[in-house]
Amino acid sequence: MEYWDFIEGLYNTTFSFFLFFIAMIMFFIAIKGYRANNQYGAISTTLTGLCFVFFGYYNSIMKYFPFPYSGFIVWWIGFNLIINALFFLMIKRVKKKIERQNLDKGKSQKMSILRKYFERMTIKSPYKEEIPLKREYFRKSFHLMGLLILVAYYGFFFIPPITLLISDGVILAINQVEASYNFLWGEIAAFPYVIGDPEAIIALTMMALIGSLIFAIISDIIRIIWGPEYSIFNFLTKSMLRNKELNAAGPQIYIITGFVFSYTLYVMGLIDILVFFAGIIIACLSDAAAALIGRKFGKHKIKIRKSGIKSVEGFLAGSIVAYLIGLIIVGPVYSIFGALIFFITDYFPTYIADNILNPIFIPIGIQLFVLLLGLPIGWI
Repeated sequence: MEYWDFIEGLYNTTFSFFLFFIAMIMFFIAIKGYRANNQYGAISTTLTGLCFVFFGYYNSIMKYFPFPYSGFIVWWIGFNLIINALFFLMIKRVKKKIERQNLDKGKSQKMSILRKYFERMTIKSPYKEEIPLKREYFRKSFHLMGLLILVAYYGFFFIPPITLLISDGVILAINQVEASYNFLWGEIAAFPYVIGDPEAIIALTMMALIGSLIFAIISDIIRIIWGPEYSIFNFLTKSMLRNKELNAAGPQIYIITGFVFSYTLYVMGLIDILVFFAGIIIACLSDAAAALIGRKFGKHKIKIRKSGIKSVEGFLAGSIVAYLIGLIIVGPVYSIFGALIFFITDYFPTYIADNILNPIFIPIGIQLFVLLLGLPIGWI
């Protein structure tokens, strides 16, 4: 068993190293942002780096995942590195082909999807001050991730928690391939969960959050350092980039980082699970409602320092949605504080992206009021 203890330690150390390494890259990118006069992006990216320092430290001391899930996450990191490297090389090949090719302008030539993407990324700058409303709808659709996390953890009506279904499926699968499992991960009897284990829900929800963050951040680092045309995330999402994302992390990195940070506080026993979900769903849906309603129907404009132009209609939409979400999840009292914190972090002048502030400060703020007031959370 000493051998598998060593392997478990190796996986945990590798994962901690990866988290600290990402933190250093975030700080490097933040310096690029400062030098490019993108103070908003630089400070937001610095905060992201600090969160990764916290993640690395927590994993070093407490461990995010038991074995073999610590091994699964390291394999996931390797898989993402390989996929991103292959996409990078494919784009390099397209670039060299274009450079070598002497196009005959008299003939129409059919272009591959990758070539069309490359030219769209390089002929004009993909970074815009304001993106079209249709793309804004698609961009904000990523905020529905908060609802997916809720379904993964709690389920929905007749649907059980998705993470529990996955955990039970993994257990059934490894029992079908016991010999292979024993070779790769040790004795099957040491597997940390059993069928229907509620602890698996907590761990696999964290794995889903961190796994999503790994997928997004590797691609975003490539975008920032080598160029947006090399980012597979850009390719999949049709490159909806704003000027403040030049030499800075993207909004998807901020919001998932905030999710992981707050969920870690829940795992540590510092915030209630209902408070966590109230906070992140307010952060997701209220921000999306404010942005989309403000863009579509906003007529009474307000200039917000460092945050561009917003509207009274957007203010009202975001605050009302925040209150309603809080009302459903944490009850009538704490919903007021959730909406108030959302209003402060989202609309007051700031140098930091609200996509990272909201999912961190809303759960923490609500939990502080829970401790101060001592009232029950929710309706029961």
